[in-house]
Parts: sequence; C-alpha cells; structure tokens
Amino acid sequence: MKSLLGAACKNPKHAVPGLAGRWHPPRLSVAWFSATPVPYRSKASSKSRPRQPVDPRSLRTGMQRDQDASSSKNPARRPESAVRRNYQKFHDFTMNRFGKLVESLGSFAMAQEEWRSFGVTSQSQLDREISLFKSVLTKAFDLATEAGKTSRTENPLFWNLRNAFIRAEAPGLHRELKYAFQTFLMRSRFPKAVNELHMAISDLRFPYEWYPATRMMQRTVHLHVGPTNSGKTYNALKALENARTGIYAGPLRLLAHETFTRFLAKNKPCALVTGEELRVPSDSDTWFHSCTVEMTPLNTRVDVAVIDEIQMINSDDRGWAWTQAFLGVQAKEVHLCGEERVVPLIQALCARIGEKCIVHRYERLNPLSVMDDSLKGDFRNLRKGDAVVAFSRVNIHQIKKGIEQKTGRRCAIVYGSLPPETRASQAALFNDPDNDYDFLVASDAIGMGLNLEIKRVIFDASYKFDGVGIRQLTIPEIKQIGGRAGRYRTAAQEAKGDTTAAPPGLVTAMEDEDLHPIRQAFSKNPPAIATAGLFPPSTVIERFHSLFPPRTPTSFVLARLRELSRLSPRFHMCDFTDAMEIAEIIKPYDLSVADRCVFLNAPVVLRDPKQVVALEAFAKCVAELGSGNLLDFKEIDLEVLDEPTPAHPSQQTQHLHRLESLHHTITVYLWLSYRYQGVFQSQALAFKIKEMVEAKISDHLEQLTFVPDVQRHRRQRMRRLAAKTEEKERSLLGPEEEELPPHHEEEVGGFEGEEELFEGEVDEVEGKDLEEGEVERDTEGLEQDGQPKARESEGFAEANKV
Repeated sequence: MKSLLGAACKNPKHAVPGLAGRWHPPRLSVAWFSATPVPYRSKASSKSRPRQPVDPRSLRTGMQRDQDASSSKNPARRPESAVRRNYQKFHDFTMNRFGKLVESLGSFAMAQEEWRSFGVTSQSQLDREISLFKSVLTKAFDLATEAGKTSRTENPLFWNLRNAFIRAEAPGLHRELKYAFQTFLMRSRFPKAVNELHMAISDLRFPYEWYPATRMMQRTVHLHVGPTNSGKTYNALKALENARTGIYAGPLRLLAHETFTRFLAKNKPCALVTGEELRVPSDSDTWFHSCTVEMTPLNTRVDVAVIDEIQMINSDDRGWAWTQAFLGVQAKEVHLCGEERVVPLIQALCARIGEKCIVHRYERLNPLSVMDDSLKGDFRNLRKGDAVVAFSRVNIHQIKKGIEQKTGRRCAIVYGSLPPETRASQAALFNDPDNDYDFLVASDAIGMGLNLEIKRVIFDASYKFDGVGIRQLTIPEIKQIGGRAGRYRTAAQEAKGDTTAAPPGLVTAMEDEDLHPIRQAFSKNPPAIATAGLFPPSTVIERFHSLFPPRTPTSFVLARLRELSRLSPRFHMCDFTDAMEIAEIIKPYDLSVADRCVFLNAPVVLRDPKQVVALEAFAKCVAELGSGNLLDFKEIDLEVLDEPTPAHPSQQTQHLHRLESLHHTITVYLWLSYRYQGVFQSQALAFKIKEMVEAKISDHLEQLTFVPDVQRHRRQRMRRLAAKTEEKERSLLGPEEEELPPHHEEEVGGFEGEEELFEGEVDEVEGKDLEEGEVERDTEGLEQDGQPKARESEGFAEANKV
C-alpha cells in the first residue's frame, strides 16, 4: 500500500470522523459524495478563491509542462503562488472525477459482489472508506503543494494521478483513481506473508534471469552505431547472410517483409513472422527468421541475430520488446543497429550479464545538408527523386493527387499499412530511373531504413498528431527521416558498374515556417539513452494473480504489480494503460488467467468502439468455447464492404473510418487465430476479407482531391497550435528540459497560463473543426506497423520460462 500512496497513505487524524482536526467529514453516501464537489485549499493558501469550472483539455496540456518548483533545477522560474493555483485546479478536478467514479461504481446494494471482493461488507463501511480515501487524496496534494514532493518516490499517488492525466486526460485520470481506490480498499486484506510474496514476485530488478537458457551461452554483442545511410544495417545483414542460421528483428512489418524478400531472392530459406502473418518454408528443415521485434523467437538457437533500431529500447510503449529480444535471443553473435546515444546503456547491460560488447562506429557515406529555401508550397519546385514525407494516410493521398495535377508526372506512395506487395511495387517504380514515376510521397516509416533511392527529403510539416495532441517532431525523428536523403550508391549505379558516389542528400520543407525547426534539429544532438523498457512476462503476471482472491479484477492485479515493481536504475516500466483497459473490457467473461494474459496483448485500437465490441465478442467466444467462424460474429462490420462510397464528403470520412475499423478488427482476428487455432478457424477467409478491405480503402483514397488553399490553411492552423505549444513548453520547462521526448514519464505538468494558450483552439486540437483528413487519429508510424501490444514472443517457451 505504501508503495502506491507513499507518505500520503498515513491516515491523518483529522480524516477520521469524531477526531479533532481541521476537517470532520460526515458519514457519506455514494449519492451525496458524487453530487458534492470539494474545492481544495492547501495550508499555504491565505485566501479563498471562488471555484471555477475546469476544462480538462486545457488542464492536461498545462500539466504536461509543469515542473514542481521545489525540485526543479531552476526553482526560481515559477512563483510558489502559481504552483499552488495549478495544484488547486488539479485537486478540484480530481475530486470531481472521483465523485463521478464512485457514482459509476454503484452503491453497495447495486454492486455487492464486486464490493465484497475488495473487503467491503456494508454501505456504511463503503462510505467511511470513501471519506478516508478522500483524505488521502488531500494529503497527497498537501505534500505536493507545501513540501514540494511530487516525485514518484516521495509522492506516488500524486505522481500517478498526474501522469495518467498527462497521458490520457480525464479518462486516464478516471482509471488511475479507480485503481488507487481499489488498492486503498485492499490495504488490510493481505497478511504479512502474502505481502512479502507480492514483493518477491514483483521484484523485476534482474530481468536477465528470465532467460536462463540464454544466460548459459557466451554471446558476443556487436553494436553498429552511426547516422542514417552510414552502412551499419548493411554490415549487420551481411553477417546474417553469411551465417548458417539467423534471425532479423525489426520495428516494422514492412522491414521484416523487405528482409524476408531479400533472403528469398538469394535462395536462402526464410520464415516471415509478424503479429498477423506467419509464413514458414515447407521445403526446408532449417531457415532464417525475419520478424517484427515483438515476435522474436527466443527458444530458437541460431548463429547470428540482428536487432534493428535498438535505440527504441527506450520507448515507453514498445521498449520492452527490444529489451526482451536483446536479453533473450539465443544467438552466438548478436548484432544491434542504432544510434550513437544508445552505446552507454548497451555497454552497461553487457557488462552486467558478462558478455563482450564490440562497438562499430560508422560515418555517413555521403554528406547531408539542410537547404536554405523551402518549396514555397509549390509542387512545381519538385525535382526527380524527391520524397515528400507526411504524417497521415489521408494527407499522403491528397498530396499525391496534388503533385500529379501540378507536375503532370507520376508519384509513388509508401506507408506502413499498404499491403507488402503494393509497397514493394511502389518502391520499385520510384527507384527505377527509366520510368515516369519521378516523385514519392511517404509516411515517417521511411525513417526506419526502407530501400528507397531518395535524393531529397521534403517535410510536409514539422509537427504531427501523436494520438494526444499536435506536437513538434523530435530531434531523433527529424534526423532519422531526413537522413534518408542521398543514397551512397544506387541500385542502378551498381547494375551499371558505376562507382561514382551519389551527390549529397538534401533536406527541406514545403514551407519556410517548417524549415527553421528542421534546421535547428540537425544542429543538435539528443541526450544519451539512460534506461531500457520493461514489461512483466505472462509467467510473472500469472504467478502474481494466483496470490489474490478469486474474482479479483485483473486490472487491479496489474495496477498492484505496477506499483510494487522494483526496477534497477537501468530499466523503466513501460506503459500499463492499454493492458489494464483491455483487462476491464474482458472482465465479465470466464477466462483463465493465462487466456486473459493473451488478450492483454491483442493489437486492438481501444479508441475505436467497434473494435472494443469485437474484442468483447472474441473473449466471449474463447470463454464459452463458441463458434469462432468469422461470419458468426455479428459485431464485425462486414456490411460496409457492400456499401458504395457515399457522395458527401462528411459521409466519405465516416465510410473510410468504418473500413479502417474493419481492417483493424480482421487483424485482431488473425492475431488470435495463431493463438487459438482450434477456435478461430476462418483464417483463410479473414485474409481474403482483409485484401478486400485494403482494396476498398485504396480505391477510396485514390478518389481524394487536393485543394491548395485548404492544405495551406490546414498547415497554418496546425503550425500555430504546435508553435504555441512549443513556446509554452519553453517558458515553463526552460532550455534544460526542452529535449525530453513527448509524454516522457519524468515530464510534469501545470496550468499557469494555459487558458491563453488554448483560448479558441480547443476544437482544433481535438480535430473537431478541421477539414477532412487534417488530423487523422490512426497515424502512420512505428506503433501501427510493429504490433505494439504483442507483448509475448512466439518463442517464450520452456527453455526460457521464469
């Protein structure tokens, strides 16, 4: 309990009815509490301010940028009174959300079975627990305001609430309050011996020990680091090709498919393993593996393993997959490819497990420079070999249409969710110098090393929508994408025997306003990577779950595991949010703990209600051993395949969203079909429907039109939002903290001045007032291409069990 609430868990005397103190709460009912907001007044407050409604959208943005004044490197930047006002707003909003939470949970009579599972046996006891928890919340805010204690170690309850709010606004705060309240209710239910077992199982300081078969090997780690187009991945793949057996693990499905195709072209048997696709050679006993990093086979002993983009080991969402692959892959030689900033971390991890680490540093093979001028928004300034990088699928197709209209020449497109064969053909058309495909429009997926012969990279924008808000691109993102310009020697040159190096790569933007941040990014170096991501394997979750009473919600078990987990300084815990939300969705169904652990990893997009409903149907099917025939699931929106494309633009957008939702749902079905082969048996039909959906999406996107004024207006408005966010971040964080990645767990938030920042802009941020395609929540990028939630490797078998 103390690990969650910290010092705030000490029940203050004034919080217990009947005892002396500054506040004596009455015996509350659920209805009374949910209807009564409690304004926060810290001890340091000398004046009472009238309570004002709190807008959660402006609140979150401010919270993301505030550093607590007492622990900041520069405490004089924000006055103490401003900090108190910020935390007063957050306290009021938190209390309001807690009231709504209690109302949604229901009275004791309405949800008796669930309340009893948390040790509550009467309405009066529930009212008292609500009152006490409310006091704990107030104490946590007192610690933050008066003592300046806002860190995870000093004030975990406040830190968790604030972090949840930064990441997911009001819904995230609601979920975190629920887990915190459940933990509070369970504080006295576990005997000392059980608590000690909890602490022992949640000790994750030694993840190296999760892979005993790997630790018995003496591996050699080769770390290939350098900028883009320096040959690091090329040399690692050469080592893989010269081996007898091996594994390639990359961040994207399209990279896994590219390597798979490369090995087949060289007559080397190779298997393709991704979250939704499995192709195994039928005419060979041994083969190479090309897979997404989540699917790295850990129980297969090979000569060489290549793990690409190793700097992503620091990701809050997917870093655990690189950690798992690096620590667990059974290869005599492990080749890691990535950025220079990951070297200290990998060397430290290798020293910890007693393995030799050889660092190979590479310089860029040809120069790269940022141009002085942009394209001035005019596609007629494009040159043959140019690639325009955009950040949504709709925008990619609109730009393609605009380029072809303005130039009269053809334009290829490449993005993550294109079928592999289509991507390969589009790349080949662009790479061929003898046809009329002069230009390319691509997503930021090209930054991950696709084989494209680009002469100049042009950023459509220097900002992107990241699922929460519009933000500036980070320094590593800009460098990685821009670095794809200028190949050392193209395939056409090699075919002709031409040894002349290609001209320097060039980077620019569509408009001048975006060129300045791009130039700045190339003049800076991002900080070194300090920690690797970690997520408990299913065996740990199952053992931890077994120590709780029957019917204990899995979401609470995960919350408890997250809070009790102990990590070494070289690791950080990856985000649990999606796993806990999936656990809540499937809670009504009678699934074993092992089955629940499988569903926790399902690659479902939780913001889509249609996918959530489909996930519930899939869980029910497994629980009841029902028919897993694809056509029996009425929750799958197959009717959209028979509907013609609407004529009205707003209906077209809705139609596209339905098609994308169906595509994701079929992907989840295919993902489950590999894990429940006896249940979800319509795999061939699912692949066929997936192809039909992809064809309809492609036809729809081909019909999009390009209107220059609309595109210009979109850029201006979104640039203004991103620039204001950047300016506000600079004024609140200062230069030392500016380079923290978006939603980094050490970022903290505040509210001072956010009303000015977001006045009149809220609807734009939420995507409610933008033209079609201006903000697409299903953004292209690494998470979509690499199955972010597939937290279990196919190879986590007996040899490497905990």
